[in-house]
Amino acid sequence: MAEQYPTGPTTAVGATATAVTDPAADPAAGTDTRTDTGTGPVAVSIGRRPEPVHEVAVYAFDGMTPFELGVVVEVFGLARPELSGLLAAPWYGLRVCADRPGTPLRSVGGFTLTAEHGLDDLAAADTVVVPGVPNAFGGAVSPALVEALRTAHERGARIVSICSGAFALAAAGLLDGHEATTHWRYAELLRQRHPAVRVNPDVLYVDNGSVLTSAGSAAGIDLCLHLVRRDHGARVANSVARRFVVPPHRDGGQAQFIEAAVRPVEEEDDGVARSMQWALDHLADPLTVTGLARAARMSDRSYLRHFTARNGTSPMRWVISQRVAASLPLLEAPEGTVEEIAGAVGFESAATFRHHFGRVMRTSPTAYRRSFGRGAA
Repeated sequence: MAEQYPTGPTTAVGATATAVTDPAADPAAGTDTRTDTGTGPVAVSIGRRPEPVHEVAVYAFDGMTPFELGVVVEVFGLARPELSGLLAAPWYGLRVCADRPGTPLRSVGGFTLTAEHGLDDLAAADTVVVPGVPNAFGGAVSPALVEALRTAHERGARIVSICSGAFALAAAGLLDGHEATTHWRYAELLRQRHPAVRVNPDVLYVDNGSVLTSAGSAAGIDLCLHLVRRDHGARVANSVARRFVVPPHRDGGQAQFIEAAVRPVEEEDDGVARSMQWALDHLADPLTVTGLARAARMSDRSYLRHFTARNGTSPMRWVISQRVAASLPLLEAPEGTVEEIAGAVGFESAATFRHHFGRVMRTSPTAYRRSFGRGAA
């Protein structure tokens, strides 16, 4: 059976042979209308949702790649009965919006989709997501989109970009004076075109409160899960991550993917991989480059060269990020002090833990526990 997407006021994405909104559906009810092969449209009542619903609007445009749009639809538009009993507020409503609603939009891959909502709906949403722009290197950002983003921001909406979508936020002036990120291959261009933006090409996403930006395509998953965590707490975000079959939080930044994603695997990489697994099994122990190199059966110098080429970072920075990552589920649990957790994941002291945690997570261990610990909403 296909996944069920609540429509009514929430889903407005149409494409050739895809589900469409039932105009007769009660707009206050969660009604799902989908196409089931061989049976035609099937309406499934999933009950009346309490109000208010946090409305998410995502921008669609001609020539877009479907992945980033699909991430937003999957996170915010999918019915989630598994969250029953966990939600303190209703799940999101979703609208897919375009400059000209009802006009077929071509997608990379040879298919089209039709957004049934326009930019007025986008400007009125609680959260606005721009998953990209048509041509970051040469194309102008839609003036109508820029105006809609400014209107939404002035209303107090949360504005979010994925990948090249940061160019739209920058064109609207929403990133001036703030740190922001985008895909690493666009970072220098964003910096040149919008010098008032503090571009950070090394992170997966940046949260400035009401304006958030993320790096390349898959980093959109990280940022969307972060939004769910902010809105509904760690338990709900972790459940959504499990449905996605991804970790609730990825440590490190996008620098780790620049070289590793394109270079061929060499024989020495087996040693590097072996050393990384050994380090994960011994995070609580004192770890050094010499010890890691010994686990890889390499000299220190050779190990440093191969590890950095493979992972885009140094061995000890990677170890620190893994220790921080290992501390997250411990901080989300009510047991254990910060000092005890620091020792359990291999930091010499709580002060060292707080320093590195702040650098990686951009918050303190105590603040993370307060926001994302079990029972946090």
